[in-house]
Amino acid sequence: MANTVNIHEAKSRLSELLALVERGQDVTIARAGKPIARLVAIGRGRKRKLGMLEGKVAIPAAIIEPLPPDVVALLAGDA
Repeated sequence: MANTVNIHEAKSRLSELLALVERGQDVTIARAGKPIARLVAIGRGRKRKLGMLEGKVAIPAAIIEPLPPDVVALLAGDA
């Protein structure tokens, strides 16, 4: 069920709208019919799994090697 309310209605019905959100419904708040915000329950985002990219991404050894002295000097403003 799509719930869209204008700003004035959202102010007047905030407790009721939050109860809808707690029951799993999203509420869109609009200004002049244009959606500007969405009320959603906290914690409904996707869970991230540690190591989900393991074996799928390769990090070149050059990334973790020290920078050449000339690059360090350039970055330090000595060049």
